[in-house]
Amino acid sequence: MRIAVTGGAGFIGSNFVRDLVDGRFPALGAEHVTVIDNLTYAGKLDNLADVRDDIEFHRTDICDTDVVTGHLAGHDAVVHFAAESHVDRSIDTGLPFMRSNVFGTQSVLEAAAAAGAGRFVHISTDEVYGSIPAGATAEDAPLAPNSPYAASKAGSDLVALAFSRTHGLPVTVTRCSNNYGPYQNVEKAIPRFITTLLAGGDIPLYGRGTNVRDWLHVGDHCAAVALLLGGAPLESVYNIGGGWQMANLDLAHIILGELGLGPDRLSFVPDRKAHDARYCVDDSRLREEFGYRPEHDFAKAIKETIAWYLDNRSWWSE
Repeated sequence: MRIAVTGGAGFIGSNFVRDLVDGRFPALGAEHVTVIDNLTYAGKLDNLADVRDDIEFHRTDICDTDVVTGHLAGHDAVVHFAAESHVDRSIDTGLPFMRSNVFGTQSVLEAAAAAGAGRFVHISTDEVYGSIPAGATAEDAPLAPNSPYAASKAGSDLVALAFSRTHGLPVTVTRCSNNYGPYQNVEKAIPRFITTLLAGGDIPLYGRGTNVRDWLHVGDHCAAVALLLGGAPLESVYNIGGGWQMANLDLAHIILGELGLGPDRLSFVPDRKAHDARYCVDDSRLREEFGYRPEHDFAKAIKETIAWYLDNRSWWSE
């Protein structure tokens, strides 16, 4: 299979590309991997240093449909990770999010169809469902985004599914919970907590730290995407969960403990606007139909993640 990955120099995308090249998903038979990434602040070619000689790379704006179409020629499948994803940035201004996430998705869909790709996996987020007080959201739950970022991703989901109905391109939309692991940009919670402490600062915690998230290791996320790429039905939606729910304050205490630091290194800051209180997805469909089981134990994986940031100061200190 010849696979093209948009946003393949970003956090999740680069992990997926390395897994493909390293042969982690033999069922896909990935004989050629192409990465399309515009190398904005969230994408770094250094993220692909270990596999740079094994992939085809194009620095391209996904909104340039004609150019993307050329890059996708001869590919069997497209995995669309490329997106603006930082909620705080979207609150400052939502325009880049609408351009990249909505228009950009339409552009890549049109390019994939024109290039004759036979599969399209669109990577989305649990944030499209909005905040829930209890239980878990299934794939048929109403979309109720509360931030400009989440709204742009909900829009991109609808664009992808509508394109599938209209043009017959087999599209799968995935909605994952919060990811963590190596190569994650320091604007996100776990690397922000870790690197701030390593740089001598205090963890900035929104509100009282009571917001609850479900944590999904990036390796488990990539494995789920590979399962769906190999055989999800036409025009389908699948949730991907990690199974490790906790409040942000509890997460902060875990990281402090791993670094041998105390609660005096916590700094409570004004809460984010429209801050969702709790996310949790029901991924039973993925488990039942594809046998998905997250393999990473959070207690062990968070230690490994902290160690990665300790060992790669030059990657994040710049």
